[in-house]
Amino acid sequence: MSRDVGIAILGTGFARRVQIPAFVKAGGRIVSVASASIENAKATAEECGAGFFTDDWRQAIDRDGVDLVCITTPPIFHKEMALYSLQRGKNVLCEKPMAMDLREAEEMRSAADSSSVLSLIDHELRFQPGRLLAKKLIQAGHIGDIRHVRSVFQAPHRGDAELPWNWWYDETQGGGALGAIGSHIFDSLQWFLETDVVDITCRLSAHIKERKDSNGILQPVTSDDECNALLNLRDGTVTRDTTALVAVSMTQSPEYVNRMEFFGTKGSLRVEHRGEVFYAGECDEAWQPIDVDLGESFPGVPDTGFARAFATFAPIILDAVRNGNTIPNAATFADGFQVQKVIDAARRSAVEGSIISLAGPLPVLHGSEAESNHVPG
Repeated sequence: MSRDVGIAILGTGFARRVQIPAFVKAGGRIVSVASASIENAKATAEECGAGFFTDDWRQAIDRDGVDLVCITTPPIFHKEMALYSLQRGKNVLCEKPMAMDLREAEEMRSAADSSSVLSLIDHELRFQPGRLLAKKLIQAGHIGDIRHVRSVFQAPHRGDAELPWNWWYDETQGGGALGAIGSHIFDSLQWFLETDVVDITCRLSAHIKERKDSNGILQPVTSDDECNALLNLRDGTVTRDTTALVAVSMTQSPEYVNRMEFFGTKGSLRVEHRGEVFYAGECDEAWQPIDVDLGESFPGVPDTGFARAFATFAPIILDAVRNGNTIPNAATFADGFQVQKVIDAARRSAVEGSIISLAGPLPVLHGSEAESNHVPG
């Protein structure tokens, strides 16, 4: 009989809606839950049968029986929580973006390299069956060398100006579209094509400048709700002078879109948000669907593809924790570091209005040494 994997949950947003149900269904056991809101921590713990809840994340990690720590908090807390967990020999699944800046990401990567446990970034879209198939086809040369990649993400819900201000609208806490969505796209580019980014030019925008906080007081929005970038990718097994266009908007209506298109010398592939895959040969005039498994949807959760992907990822994580295995295709802290390089370069490009090479050192434009025992959740 396979042993239980005990899990500490830090944060009660995405974790409460998706991660906890997926882990429980896969046989995991939620040991502890932490949130800045003790009410949220209590309600979440009661829902999943956790025996302990707290507003002090260290207490959640230190509970007996915790094998895996899931960090689903604002990015400003990621470094401290990850280092604390790794120092205690806990496996870690950390939300994206990995850190506030490259300096923090390097500390986290170094700690992971010195440990013998799993250190993962939750780029769960890698585990969509359709994306796995698309990568296999790309790497096998079915569409030839990749000339260009176009990635479009649009979600209309943050276009509502009446949504209340929270950490997502605060750059100093790691909020904004660049980190939340750009991190997924940059990771996907490098994972699909097994290469990295050479240079980037980026424009960041905030279309809604102010939002009311919980007290009804207008607060400035300092993070971006739109990110547009042009990238050049390093030559590799399937990349030759490859360019990429990334367009992210959290305010565009009417529909949700998360699409990546790969244009090669022998044909093209398109991947949609749930992992649907389409192919077009050199002479084809239309996309042709490829039959793929889309995985399992979550009742009550918007079907954006992320929940389906995590449902596939969760049992793989638990199996690796039980058996001390690595996970093929999982994003490690080393991968998170590479993505953080692109994020920092994109932010610098937006500030300077210039093309930024990733070949040299990247200055830290923002970050925080702030430490707290509390978890916004």
